[in-house]
Formats: sequence, structure tokens, C-alpha cells
Amino acid sequence: MKKVCILDYGSGNVASVHNLIKFLKFKCVVSNQVSKIKNSSHIILPGVGAFGESIKKIRNRLPLKILEKEILVKKKPFLGICVGMQVLAETGEEFGSHKGLGWIKGKVIKLKAKTLPHIGWNNLVIKKKESSIIQGINNTDDFYFVNSFHFDVKENKSIISKTSYTQSFCSIVQKNNIIGVQFHPEKSQDSGKKLLINFLNL
Repeated sequence: MKKVCILDYGSGNVASVHNLIKFLKFKCVVSNQVSKIKNSSHIILPGVGAFGESIKKIRNRLPLKILEKEILVKKKPFLGICVGMQVLAETGEEFGSHKGLGWIKGKVIKLKAKTLPHIGWNNLVIKKKESSIIQGINNTDDFYFVNSFHFDVKENKSIISKTSYTQSFCSIVQKNNIIGVQFHPEKSQDSGKKLLINFLNL
């Protein structure tokens, strides 16, 4: 039985993610409780806002030792959305330098674009077609982005897709069971539904 736990640290688009997963007919709960996390099959970390403030709230409000055991040791599928993806990095350089979770090697840096944030619809340039997270998704599918910073991933093998906004940047990263997306699948209509269904079927 698939049971999704959405983590809520006060900076995420939690309600929209929850509503979409319920619409897709999967069991879902919004909770930071250890029992709910342990009882889940899939874990989602939404995110809206700046890296530094978000990682501070994550460290204060989420049971990180439990999450590390469930995700890094037990290998439960994990999805980080937007800033929820960025905090997977080792460091983030938004409003100063901040230490991230360090689950995937790399750092979060500012986009090299005259107009920021990068906001609106954009497509993916798929790099790893074999990844189960993008099955049924192709380069013509559009996703909704809102970002001024991007995750500069060190390991190319972890980059599932890139997106172009003045420069090319990682839009989906995956290391084993840990997945991050720079866009908002909950705001991406049919394309977002496809991606979430792929994740929930892992």
C-alpha cells in the first residue's frame, strides 16, 4: 500500500501538493511526526522561498535523523520540490553561504540571467531517458518554474534533465531513491501529474 508523507516546515506549497496527490487517488498525509514518516512508503519535501531560511526551518522543525534513516538507509523514495530540491545540495549561496543536507554533491548558485526570477512555463532537455521518473515525459512537456538560483550538481550521472533560461541548468536530479525537481509539478497540470504518478509508482 502506497502511503505518502508530505513534510511541512512552513515554507512549502503543501496544500497544492497534498490536493494533487489525493486527486491521483493515493493515500497522503501532511505530517512531521516520526510515526507518520516511519509508516510512509514515499516522502515529499515541498519548498518555496530562500535557501538559507528554508534549511534553517528544516533543521528546526523536521526530525532529520529519522528522515536520514528512512531515506538514506531504508531507501524510501524521496522527492524534493523547488527549494526542497536545492536543500539536497552541500551548500547554498542565496543571501550568504549556508550548509545544505549534503545528500547530493553540488552547490546552489544564482542563475546568470538579466531578468530574475525565472518564472513561467519551460520544457526539459532529458539527459537520462532510462530514469523511471520521466517515463512518458518528453522534451515537449512543459513545467512551471519559479527560481532565481539553481543546483549546480557535481555528478553528471545524477542529472536527469536540464532546462534553459539564458543558461542551461539542472531541472531534475536523481541519486538512487532521492529525486529533486526545480519546477513545481503541482502547478504543472498534465505534465506534473505524469511526473508525480511516476514517483508514486516507484
